[in-house]
Amino acid sequence: MQVSIDQDRCCSSGQCVVTVPEIFEQGDHDGLVRLRRSSVAPEHLADVRLASQLCPGGAITVTEDA
Repeated sequence: MQVSIDQDRCCSSGQCVVTVPEIFEQGDHDGLVRLRRSSVAPEHLADVRLASQLCPGGAITVTEDA
C-alpha cells in the first residue's frame, strides 16, 4: 500500500497525525501534514485507511499495491 497527501487540500486538522503518528507528521511552520514514509507496513494498513476516511479535506490518497 502506498499513501500520498495533496498539500493543496490539507486543512491541517491533524486527524491523520493523531491516528497514525508513525506515518504522518505535521509541519511546525505551516501546520500542513507530511509523510514520514510513503509505503505502509502491514501493521499500519487499517489505521492509514481510517486516517484517509477521517481527513476532512480529503487530502490523503491510499493506493493498494497490485
